[in-house]
Amino acid sequence: MSPLPDVPEVADVFPITVRWSDMDAYAHVNNVQYLRFFEEARVHAFKRWFGADRDLIDEGMLVVSQAIDYLLPMGYAYAPARVAVWCTAVGAASFDLGYAVAGPDGDETVYARGRVSLVAYDLVEQRPRRLGEAERAALGEVFAEAPLLRHEAKVLRAKGLKA
Repeated sequence: MSPLPDVPEVADVFPITVRWSDMDAYAHVNNVQYLRFFEEARVHAFKRWFGADRDLIDEGMLVVSQAIDYLLPMGYAYAPARVAVWCTAVGAASFDLGYAVAGPDGDETVYARGRVSLVAYDLVEQRPRRLGEAERAALGEVFAEAPLLRHEAKVLRAKGLKA
């Protein structure tokens, strides 16, 4: 997959199929489908980052927060969209990921940006668990600055700071 514009070099990029059923009455990808794109890229990223022999679904990773900026409407294409994902913050039991969604190879338009916060979760004990050293190291390899979302840029401008 080719890199996406304005996305950190450490980001992993995955092809994600845009289904005809992802379209809405306005002939573009429905807003809720971007969350599915993020999820799909995250599943692929976890296998790459944490190893194909681990099943983080069984071990537990919970989404606790998501934010998306829809930049432009994305229409249907016969080739997969590209979703970039990278780590933007690491805590004791949680971490954040940044995302960018672009069209197929050759389409350098970024249609959406987003972020998600996740917590490592012990499914047996039903409580957060600390990230292990191997998890922290893997996240460190794909660590970069978070995408600045519109609401954050608006707050910065209101404070007289440059966004």
